[in-house]
Amino acid sequence: MNFKRITLYLLAAMFSVSLNAQERLTLERAVEIALENNYDIKLTKNDIEIAKTNVSRANAGILPVVTGNFSTNNTISNTKQTLSSGQSQERNGARNSNLAYGPVLNWQIFDGMAMFARYDQLKELQKLGESNFKLTVQTTLADVVSNYYDLVQQQQQLEALNGAVDISRLRLKNSQNRYLIGRAAKLEVLAASVDLNTDTTNLLRQQDVYRGTKIRLNELLARDITTDFTVSDTIIIQNRLLLPELQKAASLQNPALQSALINQRIAELNLKQVKAGRYPTVSLNSGYNFNKSTSELGFARNSVGRGFNYGMTASINIFNGMLQNRNEKTAAIEIDNARIEYNKLNQNISAQLTSLYQTFQTNLELVKLEQQNLEVARQNLDITMEKFRLGSVAPLEFREAQRNYIDASARYTNAQYQAKLAEVSLQQLAGTLSLQ
Repeated sequence: MNFKRITLYLLAAMFSVSLNAQERLTLERAVEIALENNYDIKLTKNDIEIAKTNVSRANAGILPVVTGNFSTNNTISNTKQTLSSGQSQERNGARNSNLAYGPVLNWQIFDGMAMFARYDQLKELQKLGESNFKLTVQTTLADVVSNYYDLVQQQQQLEALNGAVDISRLRLKNSQNRYLIGRAAKLEVLAASVDLNTDTTNLLRQQDVYRGTKIRLNELLARDITTDFTVSDTIIIQNRLLLPELQKAASLQNPALQSALINQRIAELNLKQVKAGRYPTVSLNSGYNFNKSTSELGFARNSVGRGFNYGMTASINIFNGMLQNRNEKTAAIEIDNARIEYNKLNQNISAQLTSLYQTFQTNLELVKLEQQNLEVARQNLDITMEKFRLGSVAPLEFREAQRNYIDASARYTNAQYQAKLAEVSLQQLAGTLSLQ
């Protein structure tokens, strides 16, 4: 039993020493690493590059298409011919060949303005990619900040639990001394030993949670998950947030809301493309051809031709089973759906902001209250410890004071963390999350 207790003490001491030797990671540095390394951000950046590449007149069908064509055909046939003069000729295994090649140009110069609507749609898709990138950055930033301050509050809990272990160790030593001089019963020593083991177990459990959260933060930073570090020891809360300003910012900067607006414009451009089906399409075509043919039987044994050709084609949809009307109605409904989706999302964000703001204000009050409770619990523990040294307080009363202090410390750090989470969520919804 004593060996196990000594082992737990050594583990706790080693962890405390390692905290002091580790490099401190600031929140600013953590965000900088995440913006540079995070895999989700890298993937979304590539999506933006693809969207940028797709914005071209050729992709929209505005520019002409020039191709180089080449074809050759060869036949071997048994042929019997009767000429107009009555003469007949016959040839077995007659070889015929035809060779043609040259450049061909096709250019659709009018399609009911659908090509220009497609070009504008490609631009909107690029904007949609940029909005999604901002959403990814905001989400990653929120995750990094949340995990970072989770480590801060866990670090504060570790300090409180380390203090509890020290106090329990002192209590056990005091109880053992009192037992040796006959002023305490063996039961008091056993109770102090059990409480020390309990506090040490709580410390080790919290250390395990702390290490797990560090692994999660390293994962968000896309670096070696075994990288060791410490974080700041304070949680700074922005208490000057105003709900009207947050709602105004959200209407202008929230990435999800901006994406909904872009999707509405994309739906409107899609309707323009559908309506273009009511207009004729006009295309120009041209080319320069070289043609060579040979025949072992016939009037012309060899024929060679080359020359320029050009022309124009036009077509218009007269009747397609009323599909044009159906397609237009469907496209109009998609616009209405996009508008409804925007209004729904806007109301949802407004509701979330209002609810989170109330939670944020409540958490600010809880931080103040728990700070006062922690100070009272600390004073109570100091007085109780002094009485314990003098032997004028019962062990159970001492343990209760100790437990009250640990609980008050945990509630205070948790209240700070919850307030910070509410603040981060508010700024994320407003699209204004930053380190400023």
